[in-house]
Amino acid sequence: MVKSAPPPTTGRKPSKVEGLKENSNFLREPVATQILEDTTHFTEDAVQILKFHGSYQQDNRDNRTKGQEKDYQFMLRTKNPGGLVPPQLYLALDKLADEYGNHTLRATTRQGFQMHGILKKNLKAAIATIVRNLGSTLGACGDINRNVMAPPAPFKNRAEYQYAWEYAQNIADLLSPQTGAYYEIWLDGEKAISAEESPEVKAARQSNGNGTIIHDTEEPLYGTYYMPRKFKVSVTVPGDNSIDLYSQDLTLVVLTDKKGQLEGFNIFAGGGLGRTHNKEETFARLADPIGYVAKEDVYSAVKAIVATQRDYGDRTDRRHARLKYLINDWGVDKFRAKVEEYFGKPIAPFKQLPEFKYHDFLGWHEQGDGNLFLGISIDNGRVKDEGSFQLKTALREIVEQFNLPIRLTPNQNLIFYEITPENKPAIQAILDRCNVVSDPTTIEPLVRYAMACPALPTCGLAITESERAIPGILERIRTLLDKVGLQNEHFVVRMTGCPNGCARPYMAELGFVGSAPESYQVWLGGSPNQTRLAQPYVEKLHDNDIESFLEPIFVYFRKSRKSGESFGDFCDRVGFDGIREFVAQYQPETTPVTIESEQPEAVSKSRKARYRVSLHDDLYNKVKATATSQGRSMTDLVKDALEAYFQSLS
Repeated sequence: MVKSAPPPTTGRKPSKVEGLKENSNFLREPVATQILEDTTHFTEDAVQILKFHGSYQQDNRDNRTKGQEKDYQFMLRTKNPGGLVPPQLYLALDKLADEYGNHTLRATTRQGFQMHGILKKNLKAAIATIVRNLGSTLGACGDINRNVMAPPAPFKNRAEYQYAWEYAQNIADLLSPQTGAYYEIWLDGEKAISAEESPEVKAARQSNGNGTIIHDTEEPLYGTYYMPRKFKVSVTVPGDNSIDLYSQDLTLVVLTDKKGQLEGFNIFAGGGLGRTHNKEETFARLADPIGYVAKEDVYSAVKAIVATQRDYGDRTDRRHARLKYLINDWGVDKFRAKVEEYFGKPIAPFKQLPEFKYHDFLGWHEQGDGNLFLGISIDNGRVKDEGSFQLKTALREIVEQFNLPIRLTPNQNLIFYEITPENKPAIQAILDRCNVVSDPTTIEPLVRYAMACPALPTCGLAITESERAIPGILERIRTLLDKVGLQNEHFVVRMTGCPNGCARPYMAELGFVGSAPESYQVWLGGSPNQTRLAQPYVEKLHDNDIESFLEPIFVYFRKSRKSGESFGDFCDRVGFDGIREFVAQYQPETTPVTIESEQPEAVSKSRKARYRVSLHDDLYNKVKATATSQGRSMTDLVKDALEAYFQSLS
């Protein structure tokens, strides 16, 4: 086996994972051996290599029993450049979720799907099924280029959106691992039929480009050691920040001439959100503008940036291994100069861009060629059937009957497109029968713009709840906003169960980051369009204290905001010192009513249990509508109604 190491940049010892990659025979071992063993799980060494194949070994913590083996299961993640899911692949995933998984699919924040609950004995069959149905999991995890993102909107009359899709796919192909390990292990060496690569991509992969290529190896771009850590790429168009471009290692912005012809790309690099609590050397960072390249040079530029990170990224400390740290340590000018060495010529100056805005593309839209597309909101990305809400059934029926392609969105939602106008009534009828909302104006705005990671019980990194907790927390935030006179207010809320930032909380106006069981670090001040980092306001807030924590901040916002100012922009403008000063002097405008349990006096002096009263959706909506029409808070309305009720009994 030919080994190809990056040039030595430090005298420090490489991390353990570097050795595992070196000895894996290009991602084959020990996965190839252990998949044949009759065991419930892989060894830790194999788990690190398994990630490159698109799977994480997990333990369902809800099912832990003392003295018993962990409840091992596997998460599979698909790689879908630009979020594309062909109808054949969707139906295969839907069936796999029931046959091998936990009966749900989960749309990710990188425009792929995840399946949870797969047993080791079924892993090979699941991956083989995905590949044979026009999908892949290769490179969805691991120290490698991850899924390449692009705006999901299928605007056929806007050339820049079509170019974004095209180049997202081409760059995904360019940076795809070339090892035969994936097909050897999961399909017994059978190379599945896939779309033909662009000739330009094939040529670019083999072009040396001043050291970008490592010769005489299975992996000409990655070599034996692959990347120091994960590498995230997106392609977007001017003004469209549906893909959170500032959070990516590398973002390309499509630039066209007045006739819609592609000219080239602006380049951003060095974004990333993962960090570690109490480790100040780890931090979230926005991508920097690097420059501009013509369309004929884009693949060489991408390879040059990848090679720079491959050869100079930190391979000794995995917490310091992302591209953002290399650019932060070097500075943009030194980084650009090194990229230009690989590129072979100067990178042109960055071209002016319009302000970036966030879009979610929900609801019915014209796609520009006479056909329609439909964006469907999926709460926290979880596709499931639950009670009368039959989302999984509805999506399956629509794909079966109309053979529609899907684009997953970076906000964990889904778009059907290529819908002929005559099919709209039938599709709408399926959605109505399954209680799936298609009109985004009827979705609670806090819910519409929120995101959460899966966290407990399956994610091994989770410190506390996220996906299971956020619905209740959003409901409590809405009730609090109603109480303080902000009935129609909404903003971007994101939550993660740990500081790795999978749901991108550091770009939110209000971010909750798991810091301890039932507790969160709170971040404030991101922008509604995700173009500015939030900042940490408190290190640990217990779930029970969310209302008392947020109330004075919301009141300050109501009293001191500028006309039309968003919550995130307000927090950024007044600053944390101003917020803390107001909070310190805050006196509640009304006495809050809490229901407390009767406890022994010794206990009640130190703590009283507080209870919240839940309402069915129909009653909650009636209370909310009445309070809004009367210009009152829901709390006051319910209090008056209860007082009147009890007076009628006396």
